[in-house]
Amino acid sequence: MKRRKFILNSSKITAGSISLPFISGFDLSSKPNSSLNIGIIGTGSRGGGLIPFINQIQNFNIVACCDILPFRLKDAIEKSPSKTVAYNNYEDLLKNKDVDAVLIATPFSTHYSIAIDAIEAGKHIYCEKTMVHGISNNINIVKKVKQSNIIFQTGHQYHSSRLYNHIVNMIKLNEIGKITSFECQWNRNGDWRRPVPDPSLERLINWRMYKEYSGGLVAELCSHQIDFVNWVLNDNPSKIMGSGGIDYWKDGRETFDNVHLIFEYSNGVKAKFTALTSNALGDYQIKIHGDKGSILLNYADAWIYPEENVSKSHKNVDGVSGATAKPWIQGIGIPINYKHLDPSKQALIDFRDNVINNQLPLSNVFSGASTAIAVNLSLEALHNKKITYWRNYYNMIP
Repeated sequence: MKRRKFILNSSKITAGSISLPFISGFDLSSKPNSSLNIGIIGTGSRGGGLIPFINQIQNFNIVACCDILPFRLKDAIEKSPSKTVAYNNYEDLLKNKDVDAVLIATPFSTHYSIAIDAIEAGKHIYCEKTMVHGISNNINIVKKVKQSNIIFQTGHQYHSSRLYNHIVNMIKLNEIGKITSFECQWNRNGDWRRPVPDPSLERLINWRMYKEYSGGLVAELCSHQIDFVNWVLNDNPSKIMGSGGIDYWKDGRETFDNVHLIFEYSNGVKAKFTALTSNALGDYQIKIHGDKGSILLNYADAWIYPEENVSKSHKNVDGVSGATAKPWIQGIGIPINYKHLDPSKQALIDFRDNVINNQLPLSNVFSGASTAIAVNLSLEALHNKKITYWRNYYNMIP
């Protein structure tokens, strides 16, 4: 292990945090090349996984890392610049005057408390999704950020994808006509567990499996696609219904191993969100259906299926009178070629630029809070087997 300076003075659990971006008064003009120094709070699979990207970005420097699990902290420090300071207490990291901003990549349940502390410490925030647990907490975070001088970016990285932005612009330019529905899925075939070196660490490492810490598949996976649909429609769902359960992995988990949600929007558009852990067919997909065509999106590629290319002659197909012969779904989509970076790397570049240029992020506290509230309403619908409704006071447009 390389030499590093360690500050290990507390056993307090590192929490995840959130914040929202608004006009920042933070001045980086006196710093060489207007560089940004960041501290990473939570160095697990996501926080630690972003370190190589940050190392590749000019004028973006990791100066501190924090985690309560020593082996994860050690791994993060090994991947970071040589003068990176290690902490096992995020509050001590926030006291470090060399830290301009923090990346919060801790469990969902901890985001709120860390975000509040980071706002009070005057640190700019990149908070991983889902932003905050609890509707009132999301509303409060928005208020706190608006009263502060910090930039807050939410980790819905596809909001930064130049391909996804291009797709949204295509939709706004009416290239697939009037939008009628969305079909979103994120399917996997596996138990979603991570190796545990000691049984006592089960809940800390596999926190996504436990309601105390996690919103499960909805918060960790579906939230990205919920954010996208809200973005395309420039709206929030008016009502949410759904079903799910622990039906395949009987291993002591508390969060569902499958979820199926239907969102209804004020203009009548419906959006379906599905996440499975027992079948990976199709993996990650978003289908946007319009009356002139459809767009299919995955992680990094997109295709358009124009309706006008389909024969309008109707005849009996499989005994169904009036069905269109050879529907477009049997054809091949036209690739949408648009140059773009990995969405996670692009989001980090954008965060650096947003802080340096004092500008509101694309994925900000307002969009992040709206998505998080939709996630909270979805969990309520799933766990209580009820329809939930959007309330006017949830709206937080700046």
